[in-house]
Amino acid sequence: MTTTAELLKGAAELFPDEVVTQAHVRHLDLPQGAGRFALITLDNGLDHTKPTTFGPQSLANLNAALDQVEKEAADGAIVGVGVTGKPFIFAVGADLKGVELLKRREDALAIGKGGHDVFRRLRSLAVPTFAYYNGAAMGGGVEVGLHCSYRTVSSAIPAFSLPEVFLGLVPGWGGCTLLPNLIGAERAVSVIIENSLNQNKQLKGGQIYDLGIADALFDGADFLEQSLIWTAAVLKGEIQIVRPELDRGAAWDEAVAKGRAFADSKVHGAAPAAYRALDIIAAVKDGDLSAGFDAEDEALADLIMGGELRSGIYAFNLVQKRGKRPAGAPDKNLARPVTKVGVVGAGLMASQLALLFARRLEVPVVLTDIDQERVDKGVGYVHGEIDKLLVKGRVNQDKANRLKALVSGSLDKAAAFADADFVIEAVFEEIGVKQQVFAEVEAVVRPETILATNTSSLSVSEMASKLEHPERVVGFHFFNPVAVLPLLEIVRGERTDDASLATAFAVAKKLKKTAVLTKDAPAFVVNRILTRFMGEIQNVIDEGTPVETAEKAIEPLGLPMSPLVLLELVGPAIGLHVSETLNRAFPDRFTVSPNLAAVVKAGKRGFYVYAAENGFKPELDPEVAALLVQGDSVLTEQQVRDRVLDAVAQEIGIMLEEGVVAEAQDIDLCLITGAGWPFHLGGITPYLDREGVSERVNGKPFLAPGVASVPA
Repeated sequence: MTTTAELLKGAAELFPDEVVTQAHVRHLDLPQGAGRFALITLDNGLDHTKPTTFGPQSLANLNAALDQVEKEAADGAIVGVGVTGKPFIFAVGADLKGVELLKRREDALAIGKGGHDVFRRLRSLAVPTFAYYNGAAMGGGVEVGLHCSYRTVSSAIPAFSLPEVFLGLVPGWGGCTLLPNLIGAERAVSVIIENSLNQNKQLKGGQIYDLGIADALFDGADFLEQSLIWTAAVLKGEIQIVRPELDRGAAWDEAVAKGRAFADSKVHGAAPAAYRALDIIAAVKDGDLSAGFDAEDEALADLIMGGELRSGIYAFNLVQKRGKRPAGAPDKNLARPVTKVGVVGAGLMASQLALLFARRLEVPVVLTDIDQERVDKGVGYVHGEIDKLLVKGRVNQDKANRLKALVSGSLDKAAAFADADFVIEAVFEEIGVKQQVFAEVEAVVRPETILATNTSSLSVSEMASKLEHPERVVGFHFFNPVAVLPLLEIVRGERTDDASLATAFAVAKKLKKTAVLTKDAPAFVVNRILTRFMGEIQNVIDEGTPVETAEKAIEPLGLPMSPLVLLELVGPAIGLHVSETLNRAFPDRFTVSPNLAAVVKAGKRGFYVYAAENGFKPELDPEVAALLVQGDSVLTEQQVRDRVLDAVAQEIGIMLEEGVVAEAQDIDLCLITGAGWPFHLGGITPYLDREGVSERVNGKPFLAPGVASVPA
């Protein structure tokens, strides 16, 4: 039989570039004469910006440390064992770089078994074990603590989660089995399923304690000291930990059923991870931990060899790495300082931008508009939002006062913008209006002041064409809501120079946005793909397919919302305007739906109504139904899906040929961060490759084998 050490040695050979975590054992005398104690510190030797992970060699190091303390415990040399992390970091789980390299199911199975074999040793030591969650803990970092007898948590922890389902895995080193058996199925489903599928929501120290995951909560400043005092009291019997009786009856089944309904609402059955996790939670209702661990091993092996996980890791890497080092961005040393920002317009979008610039850049921001009432309303909106931040405790009174003092309004562009370094327009989406605005601004600003446009679909080059200095005009396209969606499409016009572009990227970084460089092509990236996608949905409805069939056809993708609900969010009038813009540019591929035009003309906010008696589920508005003029060509859900995906694959292929972005990876990064497309799709191109659509439409996949897929 293969030993754990042999298993991990084999896995380590597959992953030579692992950042190795050491497991340092030191001994100390506990307070109040409680006895000799062994403390294991997990540390990869790097600072907190490089969190501690568990690859195979790291697990082997922990295994070796446990060899030592196991002997000491058996010999009566120690009264307990603790596990903690380096400053600010406990441990953040399995090293995903190693998971990406796995090609065989048996290697994937070894990773699951190896983690279990090491961690479960903490449960079988002859003395009590303690986990001290001193800093960020995720995935396997959380799980190693669940195997201990007791846990303390720092109130200063910013991030604690089991994010595996978000990526396409299950908590497979004990999480699915131990957590429900510690805090009950309902709370475990909330942590493992709901938080993961809510954009990987993190828990803080107080919440971890309230959920019952930790037995004690201490301040960050003297966390380890207080934890050791508490440990001494537990070992001496002065503190008794009584955990509540778990309901292993109908409540357990109801929690799992609720989790399935939640997963359905988020991924519509399109990604398997949540359902596998729920199967395990359901199966461990009787408290059989060994059966649970075995089920976790099998689930991990299956999911590691599946496309969704590879897409999830690919998406994660895009956001964490490519998103922070944008392809094609000029040398950052060319960027000019920005000490004042001007915003042309004071409507909702302009006001959101003013708030963002003030909060992130902390420089004066001045709004202008055509009358004082609009200016006052825009400034009032920003001040009101800062007051809300104050009420929520996100800023203190001093910070709120300073932010409000930074934001002002003026009717006089010359006075407002003369000393501005960066002026962004957010006015009506009409080329003539924007050209006029830029001409007025250019007349009053310095020659090197950046002129940025928040246009969603118009030509940046055309906007700049009549200016004396077109080289300082750059597209700076935000997504709504500005505070929520991370993407910023930075558009290089035909004459935009490197210094202006570098300044735009530097500002984007300070705004904490994910910037992607795009060519000045109609509707840039996200709106072009979404308009082609929505256009095909509208085409099949116009031709005769029922609205419900067209909507349901897209459910297997597991998108955050259905196409027509998305249209409602964007606004039918904006959707129509973008489709008209693209129809003028590419009339052979982009249509203008007469039914959508009729909905806009009738002043409808969307296709649906939401009634309380129907649980606020979307129902086709009878007034919209009366407006629809449809043909007699009725497609099945599969036929609709094929048509829509073929159209999207064709459009992405054309965009890459045109050089709209550097690579397919940038398309995916845009859809994930600008449209909320799920990690399990990897954006869109890995899904199109996996389903054979790319090959069918373009004759080749978008990505090389092994990128977002299992290596050959």
